[in-house]
Amino acid sequence: MIPAAKLRYARLLALAVPAALLGGAYLGQYGFGLYPCEMCWWQRYPHFAALGFAALAYVVPARSRNLVALAAMSIIASGLIGAYHAGVEYHWWQGLTACTAPAAPDAGGSALDAILNAPLVRCDQVQWQLFGISLAGYNFLISLGAGLVIFRLLADGERAGG
Repeated sequence: MIPAAKLRYARLLALAVPAALLGGAYLGQYGFGLYPCEMCWWQRYPHFAALGFAALAYVVPARSRNLVALAAMSIIASGLIGAYHAGVEYHWWQGLTACTAPAAPDAGGSALDAILNAPLVRCDQVQWQLFGISLAGYNFLISLGAGLVIFRLLADGERAGG
C-alpha cells in the first residue's frame, strides 16, 4: 500500500504539471502569438490525457495509483515528443515539415483569403527560446523530470507501504 502523503504528492504533480504546461502553451498562443505547429499539437495531446487520468485519480481513489501511473506515462510521452521536436528545430535530424497556421477570417473577410494569407508555422523553426532552449526543449525537460519524479514517489510509497 502507498502511504497517503506520497500518493497525494504524486497525484497533485500528475495534475499540476500538465495543467501548467498546457496553460503556458495557450498563454503563448493566445497572449503572445506563438502559434503551434503540428508537432506542438502532438505534445499537447498526451498532456490532455494526463489531465484526464489525474482527475480520475481524485474521483476513483481505489484506482488512484494506476491512474497516476498512466498520467505519468502520458507526461513522459509528451516529453519524448518534445525531445524529437527540439531535435528537428535544432536540425539535429530531419523531421516532418508539416505546417499549420491559424485561419480566422477578418470581420467581413472571406475564409479563403484568411487561409491563403495566414502565416505558416514550421516545425523546424524555433519560435521562442530562453538560454538556447526552445519551448519543445523545455517541455522535454519538465515533462521527463516530472514523470520520473511521479514514478519515484509511487515506487517509494510502494516500498515503504510493504
